[in-house]
Amino acid sequence: MIEYELIRSARKTVTLQVKPDGRVVVRAPLRLAKYRIAKFVKDHETWIAVQQQKLEESRKHVHVITEEERCEGIARAKRVFPERTAYFAKKMGVTYNRITIREQKTRWGSCSSAGNLNFNWKLVLMPPELLDYVVVHELAHRREMNHSPRFWAIVEQELPDYRERQEKLKIFGRQLG
Repeated sequence: MIEYELIRSARKTVTLQVKPDGRVVVRAPLRLAKYRIAKFVKDHETWIAVQQQKLEESRKHVHVITEEERCEGIARAKRVFPERTAYFAKKMGVTYNRITIREQKTRWGSCSSAGNLNFNWKLVLMPPELLDYVVVHELAHRREMNHSPRFWAIVEQELPDYRERQEKLKIFGRQLG
């Protein structure tokens, strides 16, 4: 029998989720009988096992960053980001204030309404076109502070292949631990 965390809410359907650490979460309607939930989990045992196996395989491919790589990467990021940001800002006709290099867990970059840009130093460990994508993405927020179709049109004008870059960024991002 598979162990799972049960979360009940005012919903109409049952869903299964396998968390990055392999835990199973079941979301179910408030009044659904426990035996039905248990049957749902049992009926999806194979799917759960496949998802857990995929997670285990992906963990084998994660690169754990050494302290030396971290120090070198941050130093490189402090050189590369101002250079690439200035280049694209000029091309895009936008301005910005300061650039800060950070080590966020879930973000590659951000742009404040004051025009301050934050970039994750780990981008220097990836192919340069992915770093450029994040720079362009954040600079596009200098014209559109949202992710509307107008925002994506600005990104696409600068990087027609931005969708492929987005996908590559997700793949490379999962490989950095």
